[in-house]
Amino acid sequence: MSEPIIDIRGLQNFLGDQWVHTEVNLSVNPGEIVAIIGGSGSGKTTILRCILMLLKPTAGQIKLFGEDIGALEAHEAELLCQRWGVLFQHSALFSGMTVLENIMFPMKELAHLTPSFRRELALLKLILVGLPVHSARKLPSELSGGMQRRAAAARAIAMDPELLFLDEPTSGLDPVSAKQFDDLVLFLRRALNLTIVIVSHDIDSLKRIADRVAFVGDGKILAIDPIDKLMKNEHPLIMDYFSNR
Repeated sequence: MSEPIIDIRGLQNFLGDQWVHTEVNLSVNPGEIVAIIGGSGSGKTTILRCILMLLKPTAGQIKLFGEDIGALEAHEAELLCQRWGVLFQHSALFSGMTVLENIMFPMKELAHLTPSFRRELALLKLILVGLPVHSARKLPSELSGGMQRRAAAARAIAMDPELLFLDEPTSGLDPVSAKQFDDLVLFLRRALNLTIVIVSHDIDSLKRIADRVAFVGDGKILAIDPIDKLMKNEHPLIMDYFSNR
């Protein structure tokens, strides 16, 4: 069996004056879509921030692509960061840039490409996520919520990542737009051979796209299963979570 893309062992996080995580263990295999869910304040986003090297954990080990991220030199960490893309909550597009400029932004920062090649590549990404070519010239505010999310997805895949992180990707979208975005996620996994990690609370979305769902509670992963199996778990925190949805 191939090595996990992400392997977290004994992750602990002490933030403020409390333990957010005491023993998080999680593996994500190549080609999987794994979701992280849990109650408010359970530390879902904190796990994501640790994986993305935005937060140094109190203890534990995180391996990405077989590399222990805690042991990397700065330039090695920078190279590793180029192997993933992130779609932030509420798209987080630069409001003063056109859609095309947003997509080109990572290329400009991280790759030595000519302006014309950057533009060509960004247009390809735009088409890949199902946006019309004329939307390239628009500002994010001129797009619908669903189209903004697609533009953010195009930016997230700008550097041809192997790994994609989605933070609440369907939050705020109407049911039709949410389903269309889920279809896009499944298409991108197939087309680009991606491994995907999602932080979400959208149960309908997770039923459509997640292979496995990890439930965070009591400072650890209480269970990780396909969503239908997870919903039958009798742990009080998990039962309470699903009974409120």
